[in-house]
Amino acid sequence: MKLTRHLVVHGRVQGVNFREAMRAQAQRLGVTGWVRNRSDGSVEAMVHGTPDSVERMLEWTRQGPPAARVTRVDIEPANDAFEDFDRLPSV
Repeated sequence: MKLTRHLVVHGRVQGVNFREAMRAQAQRLGVTGWVRNRSDGSVEAMVHGTPDSVERMLEWTRQGPPAARVTRVDIEPANDAFEDFDRLPSV
């Protein structure tokens, strides 16, 4: 069984290598989906994988890379499935 979560990450999460670090972490965990910067300064992502791998990805997202300062992660269920983990253009 696999599941998907839609995330919006708030705090100091742009300009700190968050998207690339998240892509690398997703590859280590076998998670697929995407990540992108949003115009409001947050980072948005979709993560898809086994319940255990998605939970581990969520744990990582709550901290982010060393230079990030995550203040909040909004998490919602989603229904999408993905082949890879991509960095999308900012919106």
